[in-house]
Amino acid sequence: MARPPIARILRASKLRYGAFRARGAPAILLGVTAIVLAAGSVRALRSAAPSLAESLREATKLIEALRSDRAEQRRLNG
Repeated sequence: MARPPIARILRASKLRYGAFRARGAPAILLGVTAIVLAAGSVRALRSAAPSLAESLREATKLIEALRSDRAEQRRLNG
């Protein structure tokens, strides 16, 4: 089995995101890191799926309570 041309792969590896640019090994490492983070996020969401609906409901109630509290403070101060 022939070895892959490492130098050619490193030269071809480029990553651009806005003003951020990476070439070669750093671009490959950042790509692998992004894949690993995405896989970890999916795994965490899958394990938290049973309680996710309740958590979102509670977060929505908390935001509504904070908004009504701010409105009440403005009414009392103004």
